[in-house]
Amino acid sequence: MAEAADIQGTVPSPARRWLRRTASLLAGAPLLAGLLQMPVATVASAAEAPTGSRTVDVSLDTLTPSAPLEGDTLTVSGTVTNQGKQTVTDARVDVRVGPRMTSRSQIEQVSGRTGFRAGSDPAPLGGTFAVKIPRLAAGLSKEFTLSLPVSKLGLDDAGVYQLGVSLSGQTTAQPGERVLGIERTFLPYQPEATEKKTQLTYLWPLISSAHVSAQTGTDDQQTPVFENDELAGELAPGGRLDHMVTLGRELPVTWVIDPDLLATVDAMTRSYQVKSGTETVPGKNQAVAKRWLDSLEKAVVGRKVVALPFADPDIASLAHRGKDVPGSLSHLQPATELAATTVETILHVQPSTDFSWPVDGAVDPSIMDVATSAGAHKVIARSDSFRDDLPYTPTAARPVGGGTTAVVSDAYLSTAFEGDMVRTGNSTVAVQEFLAQSLAVTLEQPEQQRSIVVAPQRMPTTAQAQTMATALRDLSAQRWTQPLDLIAAAAVKPDPDAATAVPGASRYPQALRKQELPVQAFRDMKDTREELDDFKVILSQPDRVVTPFGNAISREMSTSWRGQAPSASLYRIEVLDYLRGLTEEVRLIEKSDLMLSGRSATIPVTVQNKLLQGVDHLVLRLTSGNKTRLKLNGGDAVAELPVRISAGHSQSVKFTASANANGPVPMTAQLFTEDGTPYGQPMAFTVKVSEITPTVMLVLAGGVLLLVLAGARMYTQRKRAAARNAEAEAEEDAEAEAAEDADDEAAEDEDPEQPSDPTPDTGHESGDPSGPGEKVDR
Repeated sequence: MAEAADIQGTVPSPARRWLRRTASLLAGAPLLAGLLQMPVATVASAAEAPTGSRTVDVSLDTLTPSAPLEGDTLTVSGTVTNQGKQTVTDARVDVRVGPRMTSRSQIEQVSGRTGFRAGSDPAPLGGTFAVKIPRLAAGLSKEFTLSLPVSKLGLDDAGVYQLGVSLSGQTTAQPGERVLGIERTFLPYQPEATEKKTQLTYLWPLISSAHVSAQTGTDDQQTPVFENDELAGELAPGGRLDHMVTLGRELPVTWVIDPDLLATVDAMTRSYQVKSGTETVPGKNQAVAKRWLDSLEKAVVGRKVVALPFADPDIASLAHRGKDVPGSLSHLQPATELAATTVETILHVQPSTDFSWPVDGAVDPSIMDVATSAGAHKVIARSDSFRDDLPYTPTAARPVGGGTTAVVSDAYLSTAFEGDMVRTGNSTVAVQEFLAQSLAVTLEQPEQQRSIVVAPQRMPTTAQAQTMATALRDLSAQRWTQPLDLIAAAAVKPDPDAATAVPGASRYPQALRKQELPVQAFRDMKDTREELDDFKVILSQPDRVVTPFGNAISREMSTSWRGQAPSASLYRIEVLDYLRGLTEEVRLIEKSDLMLSGRSATIPVTVQNKLLQGVDHLVLRLTSGNKTRLKLNGGDAVAELPVRISAGHSQSVKFTASANANGPVPMTAQLFTEDGTPYGQPMAFTVKVSEITPTVMLVLAGGVLLLVLAGARMYTQRKRAAARNAEAEAEEDAEAEAAEDADDEAAEDEDPEQPSDPTPDTGHESGDPSGPGEKVDR
């Protein structure tokens, strides 16, 4: 959450910058490796061009109908490509139909072959059921189409048949006709519906990686901040998740949903921000998110929905790496509870939260314990983990003790579409193998109905999803299977001969173990969780922090981080850094040293709250490093006062101190929560005590009194002298005025002129000194 707006502009730490560079380098490593290896690959291919029955690549682009009936015409189309260095001449494309296969293991063996085997591959049909290609130059391709009446294929009984398409011809290096390339697939043939149909449960996962950070906006709605806007591409028309919803709406599947995906898309329907460097920019894909959610809500009406725990936690990583880190398992129960409310609120359906799905269905005792610790009673496992020593495929559900049911998905069917399905030839072969395996399951015990479950990869690509949908549509005739939802499949009566012993830890695949989250990841989560617990107790609105950071911690343990260790580590670091940035917004203001003069004084300590909400339940503790010199609050070395500050304000907390001796006293201020947990870093400063005794005070007072008396005496003397001077000046002025009057009278007797006609004074100016009665201006 953005409780402090300036946190968004924080410069990334060196660790985060290093991890970003590492993630970028790892992401670009395949491209760089490809560029570096291109010349080598070219040389290698030129030196080791395919020979023999691998000279020509045969691709089957279409095969219709995929499960033909009697009277149908089978159409096979594809492409042949000369991968050799010499031209192929007199070539012919043939169809080869083998005998009926009797087991699933036989199908697996045939699918694993690559080159032509004269003793194992059947003979071509020949005749008119072939396409001639007179010349096929090196590196060139040629398309073909073959149409064959099913009646000519030799399909005597219901079952699975090998179907091969081969190219025969010759080259100058290999004269004489021989098979230069072959592609094998399978043809399921069940002209009439079986009496007992296999119940087929297909999981349809809606899962994505983590896209939302712990950061939110400063507004009341807490606008979410996304790590990127890549999810919009998956939701948009033509995107992966768009295809999953569009295809799944028409298929008999059980929806398996990560509620975090729903919550993320729901947040996108409103205002959201996207990280861009050290800033954030407004998200602009609200319409895309709304359209996708509306489509999904309509698709799940009346359908079964299974909600995984929020953010799809990595159960195996928790069991193997996180279980011993205190608090790691505490997130599972809240994640399960949040899953139910999220799905119900957004999709308006009641989901089942009684299922746990470890990665690839691989389990051991510790995984089973963790998977059921949050209340789930059903664990989706896989048959390559629970291995049945039976000549047939048993029903998926089986009790494993403690009230837990293992729903064991079929390994072969669950992994049928994990390859590159973009290439049409791969997709066609995958569909045919899936149909063949499902028919083989039914024919293993045609008189006994069984239930099988298919749990595909968590995040199928668009091409994989389209291929999965094609296979399910081809089963829609329900000639040997019928759909069943996962909740019902888990309740089917188990096979008494099926394996119920949970595999030991030694059988857990090492390849999966290497992908698990490291122990350090769970330690990082523990640090974040503990700091969040310390932080939330002081907040007036703790939900504004607990919710986004709690969800972020759940995302940190998501299964989607497998294979993305640098990105996962970067996400954890940024979550913890952002939390610490918020906690540091409540802090002590640095204080300079103080001078304390006197027996008692007040020591102020300022606490600042830059958050956008008030803080409470804090205690400020001030400690004197020398109780002999300076005591606090009535004689103690330690004093505590409560702290309560409104949003964006500071508080000056004042402590009473008393001095006993002169000298410096080290002081320490530290914030604590009410339960005694330190909050933030301590602050140290020094108080310099300069005590003044009563004797010194008397001496100072006497000195001040003497100064006052002396000043009064001086003032009185100056006032008397000024009075005497004033009297003397008055007498002198009177005498001067009388002498001037006498001179005027004598002049009037000697001069007959009128006063109104004075004689101009043209005489020279006297240089003699002025008389004693004259007032001279200087």
